[in-house]
Amino acid sequence: MFSRFTAAVAAIGLLCAAPALAKVKAAKEFAFPANEPVKIAVFRPDVMVGKMTTGGVEEPNAEWTATARAKLAAELARAQSALGREVVMIEQPMEDANPAIAEYQALFRAVTIAIANHGGVGLLSQTLPSKHGKFDWTLGPGAAKLAEITGANYALMMFTHDSYGTAGRKAVQLLAAGLFGVYVAPGIHVSYAALVDLKSGDVVWINVDPESGGDPREDDGATKRVRQMLTKFPGSKALESPGAQ
Repeated sequence: MFSRFTAAVAAIGLLCAAPALAKVKAAKEFAFPANEPVKIAVFRPDVMVGKMTTGGVEEPNAEWTATARAKLAAELARAQSALGREVVMIEQPMEDANPAIAEYQALFRAVTIAIANHGGVGLLSQTLPSKHGKFDWTLGPGAAKLAEITGANYALMMFTHDSYGTAGRKAVQLLAAGLFGVYVAPGIHVSYAALVDLKSGDVVWINVDPESGGDPREDDGATKRVRQMLTKFPGSKALESPGAQ
């Protein structure tokens, strides 16, 4: 399965070359069916938080990651009414009892990063020839397992990755810009949110934010991050404004 290390490398590649890359959102033309019930399984955010050293090496921080995951999950629970549909929150006991959930979280990371890099949704995205003019990314029909586990027919999955630059990293950034006119990313703040149709496994909506705001380790930052990730969620209006950057 797609490893955290590979996800980190992919995210770094997306960000370091893009000093002025604005927030990117992409959504397939999609609306929930009007003639059948809709239940959305909201999975606990897949979170990675750490620091970036002077040389650009990431060092994960387990305490920061746990804090951010708890705060983002709590904010999602508070925001669920704004999604406008019946929602079931997937808590850790259910995750622990069902290995398929972790497997599809890993697959989700792989697919969403592929969409960000090759799906034609961003300024740096290089659309694959087979995807030109189409939005047909999928987790595969095996995602129906998640429907059986959760009783939902859609899944909302999220991944956030934050790496905070050390003082040495920030000094390198200033030196590179001042002496060579080269941009060096001081850190990484990227998030993805996607809605998956569990009947087909297709990704029907996605929000890719390569310059995410808000420190998810703080209450206010977690609120801001969740609002950003759910901007323009299908059928939702309450969360459309993510607030100031």
